[in-house]
Amino acid sequence: MKDMVRIPFSEHGINERQICKKARTILTALTKAGYEAYLVGGAVRDLLLGKQPKDFDIATSAHPEQIKKVLPSTRIIGRRFRLAHVHFGREFLEVATFRAPHDESDKGLVSNDGRIIHDNVYGTVAEDAVRRDFTINALFYELKTGDVLDFIEGMQDIKQRQLRLIGDPERRYREDPVRMLRGIRFMAKLDFSLEPETKAPIKELSHLLSTISPARLFDETLKLFHSGQAVLTLDLLRKYCLFTCLFPLTEQSLEEDESGLFFNLVVAALNNTDKRIRAGKTINPAFLFAVMLWYQVKKGEKMYQEMGNPDLQSMHMAASEVLGHQVKSTAIPRRFSNVTREIWTMQGRFQFKACRRALGFLDNKRFRAAYDFMCLRANSGEPLEEDCEWWTLFQDISSDDQLAMCNSASSPKRKRSGRRRRRK
Repeated sequence: MKDMVRIPFSEHGINERQICKKARTILTALTKAGYEAYLVGGAVRDLLLGKQPKDFDIATSAHPEQIKKVLPSTRIIGRRFRLAHVHFGREFLEVATFRAPHDESDKGLVSNDGRIIHDNVYGTVAEDAVRRDFTINALFYELKTGDVLDFIEGMQDIKQRQLRLIGDPERRYREDPVRMLRGIRFMAKLDFSLEPETKAPIKELSHLLSTISPARLFDETLKLFHSGQAVLTLDLLRKYCLFTCLFPLTEQSLEEDESGLFFNLVVAALNNTDKRIRAGKTINPAFLFAVMLWYQVKKGEKMYQEMGNPDLQSMHMAASEVLGHQVKSTAIPRRFSNVTREIWTMQGRFQFKACRRALGFLDNKRFRAAYDFMCLRANSGEPLEEDCEWWTLFQDISSDDQLAMCNSASSPKRKRSGRRRRRK
């Protein structure tokens, strides 16, 4: 490890006023109590890049119990990584104790394949810097002096706009395979490139993501696709053979999709997501999964229809099968998977334009999500342009005009049942 370098304000330009007041309160309190405390990680990196940090994480020499004594609003969480959440009403900031290399105790267990099981071996700020993943995330800002502490040439990598893992890349990926996904996310978010040695093992080790819990991969999936660079993220994940670990059915669908319609749908949806994020609008994870799994759901629906099942039942059966397969990779919480299912099952209702059904459908709380999904399908090449135009107009006109539209709309032909009624 290189000698630590102190970078003064005149060289880095981070102003104390750019740091949120809550973070400054924590840093000041811990320092006054005699502990070392620094702003660290993504906050320092983003401030150096001229971006507004989303989170202000803090690293300190104080242990979790000591943090709680200094800041009584602290809640200690975690087993594998013990962390302190310092609460300010409903909001909280994360404070972590400096960590050191693993030892043979129960506090620093590593599995036979190199994965970290417990990570509560405490150390110094220099040891903590080496334990972090990428050099650009191992820069520490000291509030008292205004200096940035650089232990491993992180500032140089920021200037070169490259991502470099600290230590041996293969060993670091084996310790925590999610670091491969973090590398992709930073590439897309920051427009950085992967340093050659950091890039080399990814494809070979991509299978290690199958050892990560589906719940954790769900969280990582949202970070990847809700970062404002979803289309680029998709390209990078597929390039490095990581996408299939998150969406195996979607990767299969993209390979099967000879028409290109499904690929167009995915790209259109991700572009729409990026626009909403940049505009500060809300994003529902259910929509992401509705898009990614649509091809397989339609394929399953058709199969069940050919077996003689009613349309709606076929859709529900296909949805259950596809969602059941997906949760083995990313554990979608029920509050999202239920909405995903509703978006799918409501697609068939857009063909019914009789007044009673159309007005009732318009009042459904999931109508807007289902409508957006249907119009995305239309814009991607599916023959739904007339339905999209009809429902777009229907939402914005008077009640009298809605009645006229319904009366002039043609009703879909009802399928004749194969069973004949018995004559009495």
